[in-house]
Amino acid sequence: MTFDPASRIQDFLVFGEFGDVNPSITDSSTYTFLDPARMEEVFEHEIEGCFLYSRHWNPTNKHLAEALARMEDAESAQVMASGMGAISTTIMALCSSGDEVICGRNIYGGTYALLKNLLPRFGVTTIFVDLRDHAAVRAAMTPRTKVICAESISNPLLEVSDVPELAKIAHAGGAKLVVDGTFSPMILSPLRLGADVVVHSLTKYINGTSDCVAGCVISSKAFIDALNDVNSGPSMLLGPVLDATRAASILKNLHSLHIRMRKHSENAAFLAHRLEQYGYDVHYPGLESHPHQSLMRRLMNPGYGYGGMLTLDTGDAATANRLMVALQEAKVGYLAVSLGYFKTLFSMPGRSTSSEIPAEERAAAGISDGLIRFSIGLDANIEHTWSRIERCLEAAGVPTRLQTHSGIE
Repeated sequence: MTFDPASRIQDFLVFGEFGDVNPSITDSSTYTFLDPARMEEVFEHEIEGCFLYSRHWNPTNKHLAEALARMEDAESAQVMASGMGAISTTIMALCSSGDEVICGRNIYGGTYALLKNLLPRFGVTTIFVDLRDHAAVRAAMTPRTKVICAESISNPLLEVSDVPELAKIAHAGGAKLVVDGTFSPMILSPLRLGADVVVHSLTKYINGTSDCVAGCVISSKAFIDALNDVNSGPSMLLGPVLDATRAASILKNLHSLHIRMRKHSENAAFLAHRLEQYGYDVHYPGLESHPHQSLMRRLMNPGYGYGGMLTLDTGDAATANRLMVALQEAKVGYLAVSLGYFKTLFSMPGRSTSSEIPAEERAAAGISDGLIRFSIGLDANIEHTWSRIERCLEAAGVPTRLQTHSGIE
């Protein structure tokens, strides 16, 4: 049976204190009890409808978490103050000193830095491999491997993870598969494909207005309970708490996510096909030339398209810089990091979101100095946007594939 994330969220109704159509915002850090014994009980065990302190749970945050769990067809979820808070607490919940992580080499720079630079100080090491090479993933597995870490659609090269196959490899070795779904909310449902944990940066598509930083972890109730254990839970003890006002705002935006994802995908597909038609070096999962298009068609939920992210390789950093300046001056969008905004955003990953990865490793992964990552916006007239982009490509001297392969400048 086809799974529809939007319908699952649509059926989630929460009333405010006075019958409001939006849930009331609980603007409180602590909660009162009439019975000391009840306070003690809540401190040790989560009890539905009872709250103790907003580092444990806040009613507003709980509503958002429940909606996100429904989106992923999961038992439970927790919202956090950032996507990195979600990733770091998840890895710390699954790994101890001496354990190993296998991670894709084509990964968000912040995740790379966490795994490569910070966690080894605490005895957790990471092996970076090409997750498309399943034989290499199997070869990297050891008895110490506790996690395979992947992105549903990778940042920035837009490789599509074969979640069912990676889940089989992880589970055969007694490990868990953690998938970052930030690039593809609603489009791909990793838990339904075999993953154990899904994380999102809510900052991006799910919120959609670039006005907050937030994240979430979505998994089984047992795992979310472990994150919040008062004695050993990484979320409980590190405290990446999302403000309740922001949680309420994200919950409102979540209800329009299905509409926005369809439009982001529609616009990105149009531009990707037009760029390819004109001979530019463009990568987009919806193109027949993309090596993982058939895989994505097999895994994706119908009706949401292939996502709003595309990349364009301009050949070198100088050309990329000229193009981005021209695009901003032409009001195509903003030269800025992040993604999922209603205006188009663009940046060079090698100089920004992937800069934590050493140059030689970026090159090995295929992240060139001239690569631009685009988060395509919700433009009402994408034909008009293309006309502006076309003029900027010509003005910046961006070579086509034919010119690049022929050595023509």
